[in-house]
Amino acid sequence: MFEYASVVTHGPATKIEEQRERAVLVGVDRPGVSWPLPSSLAELERLVDTAGADVVATTTQKLDAPNPRTFVGSGKAEEIAQLARANAADLVVFDDELTPSQQLNLEKVVGKEVKVIDRTALILDIFALHATSKEGRLQVRLAQSQYLLPRLRGMWAHLASNRMGGGVGSRFGEGESQLEVDRRMVRKRITSIKRELTHLADVRSLQRESRYASGMFKVALAGYTNAGKSSLLNRLTDADVLSYDQLFATLDSTTRKFELPEGREITLTDTVGFIQKLPTTLIEAFKSTLDEITGADLVLHVVDASSDEREGQIAAVEEVLGQIGAQDIARVEVFNKCDLLDSEQLEALKARHAQAVLVSAATGAGIESLVARIARVASARDAHLDVLIPYHRGDLVSLAHERCHIVSESHKESGTHIVMLAPPSYAGLFRPFAVES
Repeated sequence: MFEYASVVTHGPATKIEEQRERAVLVGVDRPGVSWPLPSSLAELERLVDTAGADVVATTTQKLDAPNPRTFVGSGKAEEIAQLARANAADLVVFDDELTPSQQLNLEKVVGKEVKVIDRTALILDIFALHATSKEGRLQVRLAQSQYLLPRLRGMWAHLASNRMGGGVGSRFGEGESQLEVDRRMVRKRITSIKRELTHLADVRSLQRESRYASGMFKVALAGYTNAGKSSLLNRLTDADVLSYDQLFATLDSTTRKFELPEGREITLTDTVGFIQKLPTTLIEAFKSTLDEITGADLVLHVVDASSDEREGQIAAVEEVLGQIGAQDIARVEVFNKCDLLDSEQLEALKARHAQAVLVSAATGAGIESLVARIARVASARDAHLDVLIPYHRGDLVSLAHERCHIVSESHKESGTHIVMLAPPSYAGLFRPFAVES
């Protein structure tokens, strides 16, 4: 369990872990922050582990507001440098986003042999590790470039302070020239990536419009990272989507067809996980992927029932859903991993979230209840129709079975008599064959 203390040393690395980088975590406790610092740092430690490093020490400080020069106080910055040296750390990771000047000043204090990064850079690094599709890799590169652009000055600071040859003025001019070259290069890269992403977004939009035109009911799975969305999709559809107990294990959205018990087909889409303090650059870069949520008829908000921070995670997801304009879409809370709770915890969860569905993707418990809830929402706007379809329109009978809920079906002399619930997008096709009362 994570211990909240001014400084926590995690001990030396084992022989097996020697190749992994060693990290010092830094957190600042500020008033009015909704997420408790110990929990935020515990999550940061998981992010560091996912990125391939080990936490060797953690240090915290209480501040009313971040220091504009070094984020933490000057004394704390020196303490961080000593802590990094004492633990042979390769990097220092701040739990909050640093400004370019803060990062540069901290690097001067800590020393050039130790990298100083913030939570945003860490998340971008993890995304770069896990992006597999062309679109996913481009989205990560765009976010990385947008993050890098304002930080380029620090990368060339050594040219201004180099005392060999030429004099201060000429050396600074050289640095500025190289800096401007690099800025133009990064801006050009951003423009190029945006152009490629626009093309891929157009392709994705056509695919999405094709699904929309089909009138098929669309369900998107959204939730905090590692809540078990991919595992749930696998349980429902046998999709065989990559599923690890790891933050941001999957980034690319996956859509699968699913047949409800009534025979109607719907689509289920797994989307990228959210996290507290999710960088705005990532939300912007992954806009086309997140459109899978905004274009859905129903959002399944998947929550890790076993997490001590589930209420905070719910709030973080709701915040991002609001940012992308999905707050008004019909939503069902789905608490996953309920097999990890005892009976008393389950009863408390049911009392607090009476409208939620409790499931376990691992064991299959509660899946039937979830499917029934999806079916109810899918049928809520359906039109009740009593139709007699001529035998030469077998295509409509097939469509009714694929996209509608069949209440009853019988064969008459002049055609197939069907009583059904039809989605609004299909009702118009069947109304010309309605049986008059």
